[in-house]
Amino acid sequence: MKHIFSGIKSRLFLFLAVFGPATITAMADNDASGVATYSIAGAKLGYPILFILFITTILLAVTQEMGMRLAVVTRKGLGDLIREQFGIKTSFFIFLSLLVANMGTIIVDVAAIKTTSSMLHLPIIPSIVFILALSILFIIKGNYKTNQNIMLVSCLFYFAYIFSAIKSNPNWGDAASNLLVPHGVSFTPSYWKDYIVIGMGVLGTTITPWGQFFISSFSYDKKIDLKKLKYSQFETYWGAFLTNFFSFFMVVATAATLYFHAIPLVSGEQAALAIKPFAGDLAGTLFAVGILNAGFMGIVTVSLSTAYAFSEFFGLSGSLDASFQKSKVFYAIFIFQLVVAGIIVLFPFISLFKLVIATQALNAMTLPFIFYYLIKLTSNKKVMGEHRNSAFQTYFAIGSTILILFASIYTLIITLFNL
Repeated sequence: MKHIFSGIKSRLFLFLAVFGPATITAMADNDASGVATYSIAGAKLGYPILFILFITTILLAVTQEMGMRLAVVTRKGLGDLIREQFGIKTSFFIFLSLLVANMGTIIVDVAAIKTTSSMLHLPIIPSIVFILALSILFIIKGNYKTNQNIMLVSCLFYFAYIFSAIKSNPNWGDAASNLLVPHGVSFTPSYWKDYIVIGMGVLGTTITPWGQFFISSFSYDKKIDLKKLKYSQFETYWGAFLTNFFSFFMVVATAATLYFHAIPLVSGEQAALAIKPFAGDLAGTLFAVGILNAGFMGIVTVSLSTAYAFSEFFGLSGSLDASFQKSKVFYAIFIFQLVVAGIIVLFPFISLFKLVIATQALNAMTLPFIFYYLIKLTSNKKVMGEHRNSAFQTYFAIGSTILILFASIYTLIITLFNL
């Protein structure tokens, strides 16, 4: 018995040694723009959108495991390998797409801080300045370990959504069964059109282009030993489950209160107010606190992913363990994104609803290109050796990429031509 306990304890310590990158990446997918997308999905489509959530959990686990394994095996980030294997022109195109999508996401996250600050009766501009300054301070002054621990603590605030969902008194049986088969609503042509468009948004906020780069770069920055690869793989699957575990409750809370009462919704912040009459003031306040925390997580991780990617794509130094003097460009890009987003959200004419949908649709449209290079690299025996993809991983990712591509084209057509 003592031997068994000692073995479990040893494995637990090994797991904790690699714990962090996958969980933070997956949880940060539930940033403020993500909360808005899930809230809109639940309010407009009800429980059937949970089926998309179930499918994306599997795809998230498979693809993020690829990115993490790529970094641990090669000791390089995804951006580094794309530049080395496919050239600088490809790197520039991918980075430009990533930068545009990331800036849209960061702007939405900062805007969510602005709105929820007002809802929580906090001064708006000082709140934005405080959170942005705090983010910059702990990234520049802290090291990898400090930053990781702060982000892990921030993940705990997502439990607020569970309470909000419980207080909404949903039909748990209908919610759970819709994970497997969409049902319980009138599936009109108009509903299916919204289902595909918003479903693309759910896909785009759950499996993000920035997330593929962040998990690779963050895993590389942690310097995980190849001997501990299986523990990192387990954490990746756990992180994928955890992110959509909380997303499930976001959808349930808004579906149970807003969809079944036909209350329109255009933002995640509005959801916090709209569910109060049905779930109570505390549930609405916790929903708002969750959005504020999600905004903080989003601006840090998404901005970092851009800084990591730029450094890797163009062969520069970029690490949280490096000083500002040694990685000036890395830190400057991180700061630049936060400052620009902070300025833009102060303009009153910015439509957050359109920005959320456009950003998440752009994320989904960029994914097939990212997946193409990710699959090529992780299936390459010269790059990965014995750790290359299994047949299931390769074919599942390829099949998913094709479906995403066709859905992206459909979404683009009906959006451009207002069909």
